[in-house]
Amino acid sequence: MPVPDPTDGSPSGPGLDVAALRGMLAARRLETGHLPGRVREHLEQHDGYVALSGGKDSMAVLHLAVQADPAVPVCFFDSGLEYPETLDYIERIADTWNLNLTWIKARPSALEILHAHGSWQHGRAPAADDDMPDLHTALITEPARKAHAEHGEGELWGVRSKESQGRRIAFIRALGDEIARECQGCCPPAEPGSRESMQQRSRHGGVIRRKDATVAYSPVWDWTDADVWGYLHHHGVPANPVYAKLRRLGVPARLQRVSLMLEATNIQYGRAVWLRRGWPRIYQELAQVLPRLTELT
Repeated sequence: MPVPDPTDGSPSGPGLDVAALRGMLAARRLETGHLPGRVREHLEQHDGYVALSGGKDSMAVLHLAVQADPAVPVCFFDSGLEYPETLDYIERIADTWNLNLTWIKARPSALEILHAHGSWQHGRAPAADDDMPDLHTALITEPARKAHAEHGEGELWGVRSKESQGRRIAFIRALGDEIARECQGCCPPAEPGSRESMQQRSRHGGVIRRKDATVAYSPVWDWTDADVWGYLHHHGVPANPVYAKLRRLGVPARLQRVSLMLEATNIQYGRAVWLRRGWPRIYQELAQVLPRLTELT
């Protein structure tokens, strides 16, 4: 399939691209040939869509998904606080890959919720939590409800077990449930002392069945950061330019994430400082409606 022209989104600067080199080595270790087939099976059983955020993980999932079905529905949840580079990147990818893209705007947006809460203004009492829309509901739950209503109960997303202890535990438990539910002799059993065999991890891993009956599958659930970068480099898929900009700002690798420009959480990690240094005009505009932002930089 065609890929977009390279951008300044590669994970290294001038000279030897060490990250690319390591990524290529990681790509040699990956076995991905079976994944488009698993994605195809998931879509056939559950329909659904690809949840595209513009981050590296969701891009790897998208690349795998369009191999399984070039017309697979793709949904982008626009929080209202996205980096401008992310919006341009999504549009460019959608145009170049001819994506079947649905753009879902959060209502209310993240900025509207933060502004209405009051805690970002001087001399104003914060609103009671019971009187405020929940950020997760507005930015994730409600857009996902709309996407599932249109495309079915399935979902393809780029969540990985190595991102946090909680996600690791969730995927391990879900894998055990899937083996008990779906593995009827299709895979060799686990050896004594092991929870599952490699074939069971490959065939049944990455599926999360939610209480609302939706079924999410992450083809990259057990990949490392190096695996993801390696896959993108190997297939010529450029990264979101936000990564390169965060790197130039000196943001630690573990915190180089494509997410909201400003979050109520993770403030202690310096996100407001990065915003002021990397996007000064946007920072000044946000500070006019969220004045206490200046106290964080």
